[in-house]
Amino acid sequence: MLSRRLLRVKVMQMVYGFNQRGDTTIREMEKELFHSISKSYELYHLILLLLTDIHTIAVNKIQIGKQKKMPLPEDLNPNTRFIDNKVLDQLIHSQQLQDYSKEKGLTWGDNEAIINTLYNKVVESELYRDYMESDQFDYDYQKRFIVKLVEKVIAQYEPLYSALEEMSIYWNDESEFIVSMVIKTLKSFEENKGYEQVLLDEFKDEEDRDFVSNLFRKTIERQKEHTELINKFSRNWDLERVAFMDIVIMQVALTEVMESFNIPLKVTLNEYIELAKHYSTPKSGLFINGILDKIVEHLAKEGKIPMDEFESIKKS
Repeated sequence: MLSRRLLRVKVMQMVYGFNQRGDTTIREMEKELFHSISKSYELYHLILLLLTDIHTIAVNKIQIGKQKKMPLPEDLNPNTRFIDNKVLDQLIHSQQLQDYSKEKGLTWGDNEAIINTLYNKVVESELYRDYMESDQFDYDYQKRFIVKLVEKVIAQYEPLYSALEEMSIYWNDESEFIVSMVIKTLKSFEENKGYEQVLLDEFKDEEDRDFVSNLFRKTIERQKEHTELINKFSRNWDLERVAFMDIVIMQVALTEVMESFNIPLKVTLNEYIELAKHYSTPKSGLFINGILDKIVEHLAKEGKIPMDEFESIKKS
């Protein structure tokens, strides 16, 4: 399932887009919102396919070595620890991955250079060499290796992100989120599940889907109210000079604070402060933290949010 943090980012982007376009409806933007989420889910599968394609290159190189006219001893008796990795084997034989990728037409076929370069990065890494020479080869060790391979080698290869941006406009600012989902998936693999190992769903449940829809719609519907609150508690700031994304972040945050999403107040505030640091200006986190703190205190005194919950975050 896509993380709540990524879902919040998607809502923020669509609220921003709704205000920038000015010629669209809430319904049309909501449709765009869910399309954007589905594209993120495609990216999740595409990165999983990346691992299977690297495995395919490894298999092909071993076969080519054996077919040489004058093969070396290492060609005839290759180290097969990488291609025998059980986690990779589960991925390769995942019917869920195969069916989804076929349905969406997902492939790295037009980006073979990326796959080949990544393969070389893998085999040149110290992580790979240690794995190939280790005395350990139990399932947990093999899984830890694949997880680290994604974290330390694949996720660190910057040209990969450029290639993804060229493949889809929806993949220009969320690859790190999706890589974290892939890592979470791999960590959840179990040997006894074999080829029936389940991948993440697009949404955890209907509650997550409703969370996205309600957060977006109610933010748009309550924009005037929330903007007035932001104006009221930003008297020492010239809002015309404040980044518009900061205002959007606060509008979405206030919707989550004031609506019943069963999310602790502290979690909500921390999430949007962190998102501000990543998606707006370097000083946005501090600015948004200060304004939201004042507004939340006001809302608590007005009885619009529980006072005890506000007091608990002030003590922490």
